[in-house]
Amino acid sequence: MLICPQCKFENPNSNKFCQSCGTSLTHKVCPKCSTEDVPVNALRCHNCGTECGTVFWAIIAKETTAKVLGVDGDEADEGAISSSPLSASSQIALGSYLDSQERYQLLDPLPAETETASITDVGARVLDCQPYQISPIEAILASQQSDLLKPSLEASGIPHLAKLYIALQCQGQPGIPPIHDAWQQGNMQVVIIEDRSHWQALLDLWQEETTSSFKILHWCYEMTQLWALLEPVGCRQSLLNLSNLRLDEDQTLALQRLYVESSNSLPVTESPEDAEAETSAIPEQPLTIQALGRVWQALFRQSQRTQFGSVVQMLGDLEVGKIQTIAQLRSRLEEISIELEALGTAIPPIKETNTAVFTNPESDEAEKSESKIDDMPTVVLAMQLSSLEDAGRTDVGRQRHHNEDYFGIETKIHKLEFPKSRVLQAHGLYILCDGMGGHAGGEIASELGVNTLRQYFQEHWITNQLPTEDSIREAVFLANEAIYKLNQQDARSGVGRMGTTLVMLLIKDTQAAVAHVGDSRLYRLTRKQGLEQVTVDHEVGQREIIRGVEASIAYARPDAYQLTQALGPRDENSINPDVGFFEINEDTLLLLASDGLSDNDLIETHWQTHLEPLLSSGVNLERGVTDLIELANQHNGHDNITGIIVRAKVRPNLES
Repeated sequence: MLICPQCKFENPNSNKFCQSCGTSLTHKVCPKCSTEDVPVNALRCHNCGTECGTVFWAIIAKETTAKVLGVDGDEADEGAISSSPLSASSQIALGSYLDSQERYQLLDPLPAETETASITDVGARVLDCQPYQISPIEAILASQQSDLLKPSLEASGIPHLAKLYIALQCQGQPGIPPIHDAWQQGNMQVVIIEDRSHWQALLDLWQEETTSSFKILHWCYEMTQLWALLEPVGCRQSLLNLSNLRLDEDQTLALQRLYVESSNSLPVTESPEDAEAETSAIPEQPLTIQALGRVWQALFRQSQRTQFGSVVQMLGDLEVGKIQTIAQLRSRLEEISIELEALGTAIPPIKETNTAVFTNPESDEAEKSESKIDDMPTVVLAMQLSSLEDAGRTDVGRQRHHNEDYFGIETKIHKLEFPKSRVLQAHGLYILCDGMGGHAGGEIASELGVNTLRQYFQEHWITNQLPTEDSIREAVFLANEAIYKLNQQDARSGVGRMGTTLVMLLIKDTQAAVAHVGDSRLYRLTRKQGLEQVTVDHEVGQREIIRGVEASIAYARPDAYQLTQALGPRDENSINPDVGFFEINEDTLLLLASDGLSDNDLIETHWQTHLEPLLSSGVNLERGVTDLIELANQHNGHDNITGIIVRAKVRPNLES
């Protein structure tokens, strides 16, 4: 089954184009030069050389049925990772495929036979040559999301290592790389995960002079959270390899991959090769939180950064056993944070933002309940807003002499910051109208529509929740009535009657509502789902499709793009606004667009170059919306062009 990258429709494997929206399933657009015929299985664009292929990180590990320690501390023999080295037979040539379906092509050379004597697993980048093909693991995770049920980890052929990723991914913890695919191949297990090899290393930022002590304390705190998350599944070793500690674009701590610990402790290592080699040289002492202290000492040592007094004391207490639990360690970090805050620094104290723990690992009951992975509860964390930014712009275009588009943005941001938590409460109203009715007609209608809606919600949106559907519809009807009355007063008739389209977005924290009339659109972009058109145009062609007419026939009509409803030309009995609600549960970019921006599939064609980069916090939204307007002028330009971009970033809500 091929999943369309545009509309997510499920297509037969033989399809070359999506049978729902017509998107190519064999070629894509280069994100840099916009070349439209790049094969989906190509690593680089043939025109500009930009790497635009779908690249993952592959882990190849030996598996044995010998008795080894399971994640519950008991002996386990099902699919455990072996501590014996990889054999020469596991070597795969550069450029060859890891699987019999010839889907994953090796991009990096694997270690030579003489280098694998003490290595139990290897990692390398691979190119996904069938990126639109859904994998068995993705199917399991998709069923978990749609049915709200725990995915079955007993499924045949899922390696033990893959089960760890699935179990942790179900917790909604962004620090763990998402799993994409996995399979058993003889006595080898192969796991395909997100490629984070290019993410910034924690050590690199740790050693920068501009990095504050608060930031370092916060990373230490995040490590304690990951420790608690990884302890039940026996993967705390993942935190002891310095090169495995990465930072996402928001400088939040993340792991490049998981390392499975054995029954005894493993030393702190400073490279993947060290981590692989040390698995055959296990010390006698069990793993304790003293290992975290040694990681922090190694980071200070390698960065040549001076430890400040309270941290020196904390690391000393850790080493001699005065701090024995994660709770005690977190408490000490919080005390140091408050102490630094009292010294007058302007940087906020550390805050708990990314924890996702099965149960309290320090209680005896928790230790009994945290047994095998298949028995773990699935806890999907609620999300909280971490930032909300926006930018809007309108342009007359290259053929019109006046601008009949109008937009309005009204936001209220309330931020609360404490030593252990940060709360962002946001209230956003975004309105875009595309007027019609000629000079001094469309301009008046669009501005009146925006201002009527703004005034309504200023008076009626006073609760800490989104307005109800009835309230939103009432607001739209009032905007329609205001324009309709003006038409009646001026005795306008026929094409002289002014009107406007509407698309409106309301955001309250992580909840959102959209209302629209006409053909102005709302798009939603996330890293997981790609681009989605949230609204459906109110035009003759779409009306015919809803009635069962094939798209090619519906849009062959000369009136296919004629609006079926708009605000103002007729009374409220002639409009039926669409109102919908959705949750923002991952970092999301929202685009409100007039048809001058969305015509000719402009957004669908260029979203990877002009929208996807805007998901990153460091990219300026004002520049982004300006670039989008310029792009529309190059490819469309026949109409007024208006866009509003909203960037919502979220993090797990620890208080829920």
